[in-house]
Amino acid sequence: MHHAEHVMGTVVSIDLADDLPAPVLRAMIGDVCSWLHEVDRRFSTYRDDSEVSRLRRREIDVSDCSADLRHVLEACADLWRETDGYFDAYAAGPLDPSGYVKGWSVEVASARLAEAGSVNHCLNAGGDIRARGLSAKGEPWRVGIRHPWEPDKLSWVLAVTDRAVATSGIYERGDHVFNPRTREPAHGLRSVTVVGPDLALTDAYATAALAMGEAGLAWLAKLTPEGYESAAVTDDGRAFTSSGLPTAA
Repeated sequence: MHHAEHVMGTVVSIDLADDLPAPVLRAMIGDVCSWLHEVDRRFSTYRDDSEVSRLRRREIDVSDCSADLRHVLEACADLWRETDGYFDAYAAGPLDPSGYVKGWSVEVASARLAEAGSVNHCLNAGGDIRARGLSAKGEPWRVGIRHPWEPDKLSWVLAVTDRAVATSGIYERGDHVFNPRTREPAHGLRSVTVVGPDLALTDAYATAALAMGEAGLAWLAKLTPEGYESAAVTDDGRAFTSSGLPTAA
């Protein structure tokens, strides 16, 4: 069963490949959509009444925030330390945890599906992907990574199961990732893709590496022993991949 939901400023595609009754699958999709809209209401920086916006205006204190928002703030602080400051929820000025929230919310959505009995599904939130089990064809889920200059072409096609895939690049939204050291738009890398077991971290790592520029290539290599593979394209068109990147045959 397939469903597309407009939420969090993007389209989230939900594909369930489980052999379950249609009403059960529809209920699962409804739960996922409800969760994602809840996240949007709570974390959107574009909604004046969201928790994040109220916290930014200092109308509420951290101690007044929901458990989910406190978790996100703690996770962003941990990532700031882990990435030597390159993942920074304050990189552009005011608090903006969006670089963590989207991947985290989809990871939670996938966990909710698994808990409800869906062992074969794929969620795609604007390129942030969480796949479990196998597709309806009984094969690993295939994920195309867009060419950073030619939108009708792919740089890589990945075959994944029980993995998350996140890509951060400057080819669609322009200069939206900043180097927190210089406060200038990141440069050096055109596109970074990370594959790993957790989408919240996978997404954050891709963003941090892009912010680092070419130094991010060596930093990504250090993540391989932790189960995170990567691919990147530099501003001048060179392509790099880790040895274990799950490319499709």
